[in-house]
Amino acid sequence: MLRHALRLAVAALLAQSAAAFAQPDPAQAEALLGAQRAAMTRLAAMDGAWRGTATFLLPGGLRRSVTQTERIGPLLGGTVKVIEGRGYDDAGGVTFNALGVVSFDSATSRYTLRSYAHGRAGDFAFEPTADGYRWQAPAPGATIRYEATIRDGVLHEVGDRVVEGAPPQRFFEMTLRRVGDSSWPAGDPVPPK
Repeated sequence: MLRHALRLAVAALLAQSAAAFAQPDPAQAEALLGAQRAAMTRLAAMDGAWRGTATFLLPGGLRRSVTQTERIGPLLGGTVKVIEGRGYDDAGGVTFNALGVVSFDSATSRYTLRSYAHGRAGDFAFEPTADGYRWQAPAPGATIRYEATIRDGVLHEVGDRVVEGAPPQRFFEMTLRRVGDSSWPAGDPVPPK
C-alpha cells in the first residue's frame, strides 16, 4: 500500500514537471523571450574578443600572471550571454579554462551566472552595473566577490576574498582590451542539410 502511494506521488510529481516544460502558448513564449532579450541588452558591452593580463595570488602569497583571453557573445536569439575565459602561460599552454552562461529570469527579475571552472560548477547571483557587472560565490569561511568595469574598450575585473570582520583580500585582477568582434557562440551553426 505504501509503495503504491509512493508510486502515485512520484507519477504526479513527474506529470507536473513535464507540464512545466511543455510547449507554452506562442504569445506567452515570445513575451518571456522578449523580456530576456531586453535584459541582456544591459550586457552588450561585454560582447567580443578580449585579451590582456590576469594576475592572481597563489597560496603562500606568490603572485602569478598569465595572458588572459575572453570571448563573449549572445546565444539563443540574444536571451543568454555565453563567456569563455582562457589563461595561457608563456609557452602558450592553457593554464585556466572556464565557461559561464548569464541568463535572466523574467519571473524574478534576476540574473544568474552558471559557471564551470576548475572541475566545479555553480549558479551565482549576477548583477549588471552602470558600467559593468558584479557577482559573488560562497567559499569556506568567506565570500568571493568579483566586480568588473567596461570602459573605452577595456574590461577590468577584480576578485576579493571577503571574511567577516577582516578587510577584503584581493586575489585576482585582470585588464583586457577588446581586440575585435566575435561570432562566437552563435556563429556557424550546423545547417539543416
